Amino acid sequence: MTAAHVTLCFLLRDAADGEHVLLGTKKTGFGRGKVVGVGGHVEAGETASEAACREVMEEINVVVQAKDLIPAGTVDFVFPAKPEWNMATTVFLTREWDGEPSESDEIAPAWFPVAQLPVNRMWADAEHWLPAMISGQRIAVTVALAADNENVADVYTVAWVDPES
Repeated sequence: MTAAHVTLCFLLRDAADGEHVLLGTKKTGFGRGKVVGVGGHVEAGETASEAACREVMEEINVVVQAKDLIPAGTVDFVFPAKPEWNMATTVFLTREWDGEPSESDEIAPAWFPVAQLPVNRMWADAEHWLPAMISGQRIAVTVALAADNENVADVYTVAWVDPES
């Protein structure tokens, strides 16, 4: 079974107490109630960067330009108990956007200090790769979920080279 191609885009800004990242509480669908990154499926004919820009607009009502996206790596999610959930994720960061993030039908956005990510409210895998990518590591991660589709069974990380660079 082929994994769905999805994107995540993390907005970053500096604050008095250090760097912050924009995350959102998922209000509907897959992952409802969890704190997640902004993103979603890459549509037919779209590049990952185009999808990231579209999803950011749809979910938090801000404009991100593809030229301002910082490729951070990939995360492949493997759900052995539910292979139809498998996802191949392209991750981007950005420090440039137009507009003020606001709530949509899908996401309630909020800023969090990078040093204090709400990992107890996120998917269990996030703490294994998100801080590294935000800190500048460019990695390709494979996350194998446990049979409960919630907990992490295994994480494999290698250096990542952007194929478009």
